Amino acid sequence: MIAIVSLLVVVTLSLVTTRIATVALTLTGLSKELARFQARSAFSGCGFTTAESEQVVNHPIRRRIIMLLILLGNAGIVTSVSSLILAFVRVQEELTFWIRLAILGCGVGLLWLVASSSWVTKWMERVIRWALRRWTSVEVRDYASLLRLSDDFAVSEMQVEEEDWVVGRTLAELDLHAEGVTVLGIQRSDGGYVGVPKGSTRVTAGDVLVLYGQASVIDELDRRRRGSAGDRAHRAAVREEAARLEEQEAAERSRTAAAG
Repeated sequence: MIAIVSLLVVVTLSLVTTRIATVALTLTGLSKELARFQARSAFSGCGFTTAESEQVVNHPIRRRIIMLLILLGNAGIVTSVSSLILAFVRVQEELTFWIRLAILGCGVGLLWLVASSSWVTKWMERVIRWALRRWTSVEVRDYASLLRLSDDFAVSEMQVEEEDWVVGRTLAELDLHAEGVTVLGIQRSDGGYVGVPKGSTRVTAGDVLVLYGQASVIDELDRRRRGSAGDRAHRAAVREEAARLEEQEAAERSRTAAAG
């Protein structure tokens, strides 16, 4: 029984570790999908393609995150295998093989339900993001000084999926600028790249958008799905951005008056 509990604890810590690493990698500018894939690949030791590995090894912060994941993953896998063997080899246990198997299955199933819950994911990411910003410097980017990244402003990638609100529309139709988001470039699924795209540029599924704006706004845009709910979210984001700009202009006027 102790071996089964140990195994479930190790699996829980592994899930939390990869979730923390995923959020940390997104803070360096990677899209959520790519960050999740990189984190799981490094932790499991499966590896990843050359093109994607270059995005990690060429960035000092990402490289440190991946190195730590590899070390923790090796220790976690060894511990998990050892615990699994002990859980079923010790014949002197009072629990039968099938009872131990049922307990293990229920525990793993419960962990899977918790890990796949969108509500749990949202709150975990919020807590992890706050903690990383509070106690680490993971958001250090090579271009931070150029773009004056502060006050939640960031450059991030967004993987476009088939059901996303942005799919099939031109940048002019999306009017992301009204939300305070600027599209710096578009990486096409066929390998092409559109730098400084125009309003007539159409977004398609499989694209990766390089965006500049407030991280919270970009996160909401990444979760936004097509349909009337997505349109309402866009209008709400436009109103929030207009209010932010009014506050910013008022602060600038006060600063100018004080300086004068």
